[in-house]
Amino acid sequence: MATQQQQTQSGDVNLLQAIDMVAKDKGIDKSRLIKMVEEAILKAAQSVFGPMRELESRFNDDTGQVDLFQYMTVVDDPSDDDREIALEDALAAGLEAELGEELGFQIFWHPSDAKAAGEQDKQFGDLLRVKQARSSFGRIAAQTAKQVLIQGVRDEERTLIFNQFKDKKGELIKGIVRRFEKGQNLIVDLGPTEAILPFREQTPRESYRPGDRVVAYVKEIDREARGPQVILSRADPRLVEKLFEAEVPEIYEGIVRVMACAREAGARSKIAVSSRDADVDPVGACVGMKGSRVQAVVQELRGEKIDIVPFDKDPARFVCAAIQPAEVNKVIVDEADHRMELVVPDEKLSLAIGRKGQNVRLAAQLTGWKLDIISESKFRQIEDESVAALQHIPGITEQVARSMYRMGFRAIEELAEASEEELASIPGVGDAEAATRLKADALGTMERLRQDRMKAATTKVEPLTERERMLFVRGVGDRTVQLLEEAGYKTVEDIQREDEDKLAIKTGIGIKKARDVKQGALQFLASEWKAIEAARKAAQV
Repeated sequence: MATQQQQTQSGDVNLLQAIDMVAKDKGIDKSRLIKMVEEAILKAAQSVFGPMRELESRFNDDTGQVDLFQYMTVVDDPSDDDREIALEDALAAGLEAELGEELGFQIFWHPSDAKAAGEQDKQFGDLLRVKQARSSFGRIAAQTAKQVLIQGVRDEERTLIFNQFKDKKGELIKGIVRRFEKGQNLIVDLGPTEAILPFREQTPRESYRPGDRVVAYVKEIDREARGPQVILSRADPRLVEKLFEAEVPEIYEGIVRVMACAREAGARSKIAVSSRDADVDPVGACVGMKGSRVQAVVQELRGEKIDIVPFDKDPARFVCAAIQPAEVNKVIVDEADHRMELVVPDEKLSLAIGRKGQNVRLAAQLTGWKLDIISESKFRQIEDESVAALQHIPGITEQVARSMYRMGFRAIEELAEASEEELASIPGVGDAEAATRLKADALGTMERLRQDRMKAATTKVEPLTERERMLFVRGVGDRTVQLLEEAGYKTVEDIQREDEDKLAIKTGIGIKKARDVKQGALQFLASEWKAIEAARKAAQV
């Protein structure tokens, strides 16, 4: 004991002092650090003396070191030399022992315990068989303790950072740019720790230098990340929402709510707002007096344009507001496909679409609807073409065809798939019996037109497109082809290989239609396509 205390007083390394220093500097609980060191010494001892020994490590507050003990059970005839000791050997060594008693022996491994270790070797050296291993163990234990302590401190620091910032996920945070990392990632100083602003989360028009202030959105707290755990974003749409929340008291208080936000970072954003108070204009509250509030957000986003639109429960009205500043003359809603067709004046077409389609793209993101923008002249042309196509059905006059078009039936395929009740509701169709005949006539007309297309293909010199081949499949029209293409089915072979249930789910055409389409694809590839190819080759010769 005196030797160990002199060692401590001489100024050599004292684990207790190191642990106190680390606990104070890093803010880590001292008991956690002590437990780490004890586990490290025990792990090192097991690797040197063997995993079968019953060992225990215990931190000694008086010496500032970790004491190591081995425990052995007193028996008559030992069968396990690592855990058992013969009563005869224990008595011969001068120990007071009884059968079944557990004896604990301290293994001295620190340099300061050399004298005590020598005495132990002389008395119990052969008994414990640790003399040869002790010299290497001292070095291994010190190295292991250091590595475990360093790693443990890192893990504790990460836990502290995680606990400190986990509640800040989804909030705004301010920091100072410190440096750039590979891939142009920014390291941002948050005070207690550093955060990373990945290149993919930066906006194209912004640039930073070390020392610049940055306000960012806390996107993720990654506890398993090798580098900084706090991941920031300047490109996330929620950054816009949080900036408005900071600038608009009505949003912070819950009177005005941001219902949706769509953004193309660095270029333009659209936000939809609503008010819980009829006396509060949500758009006006976000704009502020003389535009002061929205300008503050624009300034923080380095000049990014922001459109603030009123939210409406009516999807058509909401879409019309979202597509501003363009005017909408007519909206055709396809709820089955969750699609809207917006008819705008010819001179407003480019405004509605926006530069490189930006305005309509953001409006679609904001509302959650698929949007098609067409001009009035194009709409009239499409109407005339659809009416002409519907007149291919026997007995359908132009007047009835226009009634069908106004009721939402724009293609023969849609009539063929409609119910008799839906068809009977069209002005000029008549009763249920007439609706049944109309449905059958539509199916017959689809098949007749399909046969005409295949016949025309046999004399066509140019290679057939995949879309043309898909239209050769029985029961497939332009609308079904569009749904198939949007779902990722680009060829007839894609349809043939797909499971019917998956085909129905991915396209939304229903299981019955999916079965018919797949059966048509199988039939086409098995016979009809071979006949078309043979006829085309013969025509070319």
